[in-house]
Amino acid sequence: MTTPPTADPHAKRSYPRTILRALRLRCPICGRGKLFDGWFRMRAGCDFCGYQFQREPGYFLGSIYFNYGLTALIVTASFFIGFFAFDFSPDRMIWALTAFCVLFPLWFFRYARSLWMGFDTFWDPASARDHWLPEGGEASEKTPR
Repeated sequence: MTTPPTADPHAKRSYPRTILRALRLRCPICGRGKLFDGWFRMRAGCDFCGYQFQREPGYFLGSIYFNYGLTALIVTASFFIGFFAFDFSPDRMIWALTAFCVLFPLWFFRYARSLWMGFDTFWDPASARDHWLPEGGEASEKTPR
């Protein structure tokens, strides 16, 4: 594990690269470490660069905007396209879109968190420098895993 860089860790990164790392569910800093151990279990930090994923309580509240926003956009567009372009009955679409509203956010949960973390580290690099795991690379007892 390396120590946190003294220079800006985002100097060589671009926004498209940040989005690609988020979609691959990788560390927003180095792009090599995995973010999740399972579907809903997030790692404490990156195994390669030591960047701490789990921060203070409530940090990932912003990921709800990604998840809810995309779900609402897809449902709204699907309803109008189905109703006007394909003449589907509203009753049939409501049932299908309700099922989508339950299943899609569960599937998109990991991507929403990853996109939120990438967005945050790209646009606020000063706060990103403050979140590195201790030199041993292991999360402390206080760091949720």
